[in-house]
Amino acid sequence: MITRSNKIIKLLIVSHFLSACQPAIEEKKFLLPIIGEKHLSNTDTIYHTVGDFTLTNQFGESVSHQTVKNKIYVADFFFATCQSICPQMSKNMVDVQKAFEKDDDVLILSHTVNPLHDTVDVLNKYGIAYNAKKGKWHFLTGNKKDIYKLAQNDYLVNALEDDGSEEGFIHSEFFLLIDKQSRIRGAYDGTDKIQVTKLIADIKLLKTERP
Repeated sequence: MITRSNKIIKLLIVSHFLSACQPAIEEKKFLLPIIGEKHLSNTDTIYHTVGDFTLTNQFGESVSHQTVKNKIYVADFFFATCQSICPQMSKNMVDVQKAFEKDDDVLILSHTVNPLHDTVDVLNKYGIAYNAKKGKWHFLTGNKKDIYKLAQNDYLVNALEDDGSEEGFIHSEFFLLIDKQSRIRGAYDGTDKIQVTKLIADIKLLKTERP
């Protein structure tokens, strides 16, 4: 069973738009919101960012924060045996890949929440099923605790094992847009074609944004 609610990130989105009503000169240059807590340091605003990580993709290659350094990327969470929302999410992610297939500045990172089952070989077969382009769309596995911590603390979404659920795992349906400074710039329902179309448009918008 996959939850379709994610109170943490939804509250953060609402919080951002409420705070946008307050004077914030340094934020006016941003074309998209910056999601997550922020604080002031002297005259600078320090934003929430995705921290360091190291995982393994479907080709047995190491993928880390260095892989996405100075890149725009889309992150999501899934598992290969999921029969509820994951197939639709992966199908919609194909559209994101197609839109930026020849753009080396845009990557996709799909993290399994069931790494004990989703080995490199399993993820490779999954990637082939969705025509994932090598170097563009990474299906990632690794230590379960590290993945869950990354989801909850860095991407601010749900990822956990739940023996009481129908399929044993709970994860967010969001596609998360991450900018070149590792900040979360948007959250989109990965099961919704309209939301995914907006994601594609927002990536193009983000590419026009000056640092």
